[in-house]
Amino acid sequence: MDHVMTKRLLRGSWVCIVLIALTALFYWLLPLIYPFLIAWLIAYAMNPLVRWLQSAAKLPRWLAVTASLLLYFGSAGIVLSAAVTRLVKELITLAESLDLHIEEWRGWFVEWSQSEGIQNIINEINSFIASNPGYENTINKNIDNTTSTISSAISRLLSGFLSGIVNLLTSLPNLGVILIVILLATFFISKNWDRNMTFLVGLVPSPFRKTGSEVWKDLQKALFGYLRAQFIMISITAVIVLIGLLILRVDSAFTYAILIGFVDLLPYLGVGTVMVPWLVYAYMSGDTGFGIGLSILYGIILVARQLIEPKVLASSVGLDPLPTLISMFVGLKLFGVLGLIIGPVSFVVFGAIVRAGVLRDLRNYIVNGRLR
Repeated sequence: MDHVMTKRLLRGSWVCIVLIALTALFYWLLPLIYPFLIAWLIAYAMNPLVRWLQSAAKLPRWLAVTASLLLYFGSAGIVLSAAVTRLVKELITLAESLDLHIEEWRGWFVEWSQSEGIQNIINEINSFIASNPGYENTINKNIDNTTSTISSAISRLLSGFLSGIVNLLTSLPNLGVILIVILLATFFISKNWDRNMTFLVGLVPSPFRKTGSEVWKDLQKALFGYLRAQFIMISITAVIVLIGLLILRVDSAFTYAILIGFVDLLPYLGVGTVMVPWLVYAYMSGDTGFGIGLSILYGIILVARQLIEPKVLASSVGLDPLPTLISMFVGLKLFGVLGLIIGPVSFVVFGAIVRAGVLRDLRNYIVNGRLR
């Protein structure tokens, strides 16, 4: 019995060492190979179009790849340029109108601070301080600490924003080089797609090929289905919000639509995290007509999602809301804003590995000394 347990411990230790080594190797190699991984994904995505051009238009492989690259990258460049140009214009308009809103909020604050209820509270505080002079220093100290904390938070926020802009501007040349590498790598990978795939499959040891094939098939359905469904739902939400805000004659409607579309990634919360405070603010500020318009728009979004989401998710493998929320939070803590995407994607990958029986095979290897 001791001999069996010793073998199991040795096999378990070996599995742990291999997994840790593979994880460390991937973590070390990822900054070096990520442009080629992106290029492989692009080549994989446009491979159906390349094959169609080869069969329908009778084009040689290299010409079909070139035409597909021009179509994909050209369309993406046009759409991205138009979106960024519009977004920058609306952000400038939004920044210019912010001063007016600040003045309006300052007036409301002054009016609120001079109201009868607030004045009564201030008088009570003054009476308390007059009756208990020993508390005056403590109260002033707490007020100073609170003011200092708020000022520091605002300073950090502004510094981080400005640093982000500077980092973005300084990284533009590097991004250009990376884009060229991705473009060239996509061409060469797609041009020799079958030969490259045969080479990659040959790198996988034969005992793991069947399991790897099962993981890949499940991953194709789960991961790409999840990403496709999320992209469709975000696009639908953004278009509905854009049309609604244009009807309501809201300035910077495109910027708000993009923001609300991305917020729609949050399970359950979604557009409500922006729309509900916005319409409440509209009602409280006395703009009842605008508040009613936002309420109708929010209702249309909810109804549209209930009607469209089941059909969109029917062809994909999504995630339950709770695991999605957990994976997004963990991803946010580990990778920042990008973790909102990395978290759910990693969870989908892990689910595909579990469904393919990889963990079961590892357990069988540790306990019985064989994979199956």
